[in-house]
Amino acid sequence: MATITLKNGDSFDAKDDKRLVLAIRDHGVDILHRCGGFAKCTTCRVKFVEGEPDKMTEAEHTRLTESELMGEIRLSCQILCDHPMTVEPLMTQTSENRSTPGNRPQDHITPPPVWRDAVNE
Repeated sequence: MATITLKNGDSFDAKDDKRLVLAIRDHGVDILHRCGGFAKCTTCRVKFVEGEPDKMTEAEHTRLTESELMGEIRLSCQILCDHPMTVEPLMTQTSENRSTPGNRPQDHITPPPVWRDAVNE
């Protein structure tokens, strides 16, 4: 189990290797995931306070680079809960005035991950 702490101090345990977006959502926290967890829309963005992973998927790297967000945010749909981390969800259903957060992402990372070192370029 990995302990996930939100910036507001709320914390909860997530099963090893659960997608961060699902851990946050399943804990009842308001977070967007408009593309359904495919690293396409960047609405599941989080900012790390502590415990930022040192690896990322190729899909996350591509999306953050294309969106000029590399080094500013991470995509919770592309992160596994495999260690303690403190995060702040940045885009929520409430803040973005959306009727739904998006389709529930699959339990496994999509697209199938190709891992690389996380580099803040």
